[in-house]
Amino acid sequence: MRLAVAGNGAFGKNHLRVYRELETAGQGIALVAAVEPDPARASEAANKYGIPVFATVGELLAADLHLDAATVAVPTVHHHAVASQLIDAGLDLLVEKPLAATLAEADDLIRLSEKSRAAKGGLILQPGHLERFNPAVLAVEPELHRPMFFESHRLSIFTPRALDVDVVLDLMIHDLDIVLTFAASPVREVRAVGLPILSPKVDIANVRVEFESGCVANFTASRVSTERVRKLRFFEPRQYVSIDYARQDLLVIGLNGGIAAAGILAGASAGAAAAGLSPEIVAALAAGKADPALLAQLAAAGKADPALLAKFTAASTAAGPAPGLSFTKPPVTPGEPLRLEILSFLEAVRTRRAPRVTARQGRQALALALEIQATMAAHAQRAGLQDFFTPGA
Repeated sequence: MRLAVAGNGAFGKNHLRVYRELETAGQGIALVAAVEPDPARASEAANKYGIPVFATVGELLAADLHLDAATVAVPTVHHHAVASQLIDAGLDLLVEKPLAATLAEADDLIRLSEKSRAAKGGLILQPGHLERFNPAVLAVEPELHRPMFFESHRLSIFTPRALDVDVVLDLMIHDLDIVLTFAASPVREVRAVGLPILSPKVDIANVRVEFESGCVANFTASRVSTERVRKLRFFEPRQYVSIDYARQDLLVIGLNGGIAAAGILAGASAGAAAAGLSPEIVAALAAGKADPALLAQLAAAGKADPALLAKFTAASTAAGPAPGLSFTKPPVTPGEPLRLEILSFLEAVRTRRAPRVTARQGRQALALALEIQATMAAHAQRAGLQDFFTPGA
């Protein structure tokens, strides 16, 4: 299988590296070319991998290298222009997230890929939603039952890369994609606020999404943080799951029926989200270190039976988990998500089966991201925050 990579920026460099590693490992592929308009980056790729690097996609295709597939890792605003040319040339594509800059562009790429090579069932068009291939996410899928409340935090230190898009399309879209997949329900309502801090576009955002199923998801994303955090926590009936993407770590905390029956969670049958409990509260209870003040707040809010406070206050000083709570750490097989993503893409190309992350799922995540952007803009206008959105203000 003969492959090329369009783009030798922050993302393209890693795609080039993994393709060459797989080629060296005898995975039946050959990295044969790249596209990079910047002369310095083009020279770097050519020297490092010993391949021709073209300034444009047109030049790449004119070279007639008998390509089978390619990665598109150019800036988002150029995704449609680059990907559509490669699709017209009959190549299967892995396109870095987001799939496109607009829904119209995403729809056009999907249309082109589905009608091309009709005899082969259309081209493979896989959006690069990397976290779907995080080993912790792969391991948690068997644990899914009926998630009803999500809490996502994705914080990053500021870097000058990917400033052609805001923090929603840059970082949050990973979590939007995963929550949309896990929740498996249409979106009912979006509330969002965001502000630019160090760039002209929104650098920090907080979002609340409610689904038709009643599931609620809170998202926080920042690319101006002093630390790196990539975590997702969610509640299901009698279960709390914590994913640390960076550490590829998974923790499942179970609540037995006795505790629920005793009334520590009001409305437990509707899930922990309906009880309004935060991940911090559940984690504190599970660790046997619940602050009595926290428990008192729960009681005042009608979330806990006051008669049980003494029991859990005593448990807060004991070693080990609180009564009725169990800890499990499902096995997670370590691996580089990008390598797993590319291997999945190559398998889809070989078998002609739909990829693990489909183009329509990429479009769904993009649609929610764009709705969040519109909601943030409306909030800024209502709140009179337009000055924040003026570069240099």
